[in-house]
Amino acid sequence: MAGRRALGPRFGRLWAAYAVSAYGTSLGFGAFPLIAVLVLDSGPGQVAALAAAGRAVGALVAVPLGPWVEFRRKRQVMVAMDLIRFAALMSVPAAFALGRLGFAQLLVVSVVVAAADIAFKAAAGAYLKTLVQPADLLVANSRFESTTWTATIVGPPLGGAAIGVFGPVTTVIADAVSHLLSALGIRSIGGTEPRTAAPRLRARDLPEGWRHILTRPALRPLYLNTIVVNGLIMASQPLLAVLMLRDLGFAPWQYGLVFAAPCIGGLLGARLAQPLVARYGRHRVLRTAGALRACWPLGLAFVRPGLPGIVLVIVVQLGLVTCCGLFNPVLATHRLEHTAPDRVARTLAAWSVSTSIGIAALTAGWGLLAAVTGPRTAIAAAGLLLLATPLLLPRRESVPPKAREEAVNPIG
Repeated sequence: MAGRRALGPRFGRLWAAYAVSAYGTSLGFGAFPLIAVLVLDSGPGQVAALAAAGRAVGALVAVPLGPWVEFRRKRQVMVAMDLIRFAALMSVPAAFALGRLGFAQLLVVSVVVAAADIAFKAAAGAYLKTLVQPADLLVANSRFESTTWTATIVGPPLGGAAIGVFGPVTTVIADAVSHLLSALGIRSIGGTEPRTAAPRLRARDLPEGWRHILTRPALRPLYLNTIVVNGLIMASQPLLAVLMLRDLGFAPWQYGLVFAAPCIGGLLGARLAQPLVARYGRHRVLRTAGALRACWPLGLAFVRPGLPGIVLVIVVQLGLVTCCGLFNPVLATHRLEHTAPDRVARTLAAWSVSTSIGIAALTAGWGLLAAVTGPRTAIAAAGLLLLATPLLLPRRESVPPKAREEAVNPIG
């Protein structure tokens, strides 16, 4: 079976490092807002600012990192970013133990971690393209996606239990240590990367990633679609928390359940990606999964108290997460195949920066909308807008550049 194909020991080490980091991040999910509330007695405005500003400022800090990463050895960059995240996160429990932890430190750490995340992902995508054969990219990306959703299923509930037993900074320590272990795992992969002459970074190099995306018909519509869809979905999550926990009286464990249980759908979608692409083709899978993932969130506007509300949210989230689990690895593979090796890091960095800024902007905007109209109306507005996002998906199938060259010159 293609999904069980052996991709070699070096990929195995990379996958193991990714898994450790993914589980650590899932354990620490939501730790900063919780610390802000429980330890620093922060209000809703500060918590929202922590979430939005950390992501947005981190993305802006990461803008020059794409060109910088492009001309460095990717494995070394990944190790460095893991160590930066380890050091930044460990500063939080250290300050807490000394009684010196403040809101400003949480904000700075959020920015550093967000910027390092973007640089790490840019380097990892470029490195993966050199590590596995082109035919194996979808299999590799599906394995990463499966790991992400598996970690999401078990991480937040275990993290919540750990915080309850061991204290508010416990999961931050777990997250930090996972990055240290990831750095050691990536360092152990071995092998050599060709040394690339690093030109001096110039201002005109900064938009190269965006220039590449926006001038490629195979990437531009997917880029716009991803920014809008991710932004609207993420903007609704804090509003749903307010609606369920404050207005409808759900217990915190019920709120956690309705988001943890459906993550099994992400694992299912990731496992289906390779066989569905083999049967129906990448373009059809991208369009179908991309359109279907926009149809579910509107249902969240109709949640009611009690068991019917729990069932409704689980069903909606299961459908959404399954479609996302299928769409994401196919998109990641498509993006790599349509990007030349000397532009991968800049392209992935630009994509991540835009997505992070889009999420931050829409989250802030929808917070203001909810303050005026109420959370249910704002959730419904996001769901209605999502129904239009399939119009941004590519309408025609695109052929990767290498495949086009082979079609023109089949003799080689």
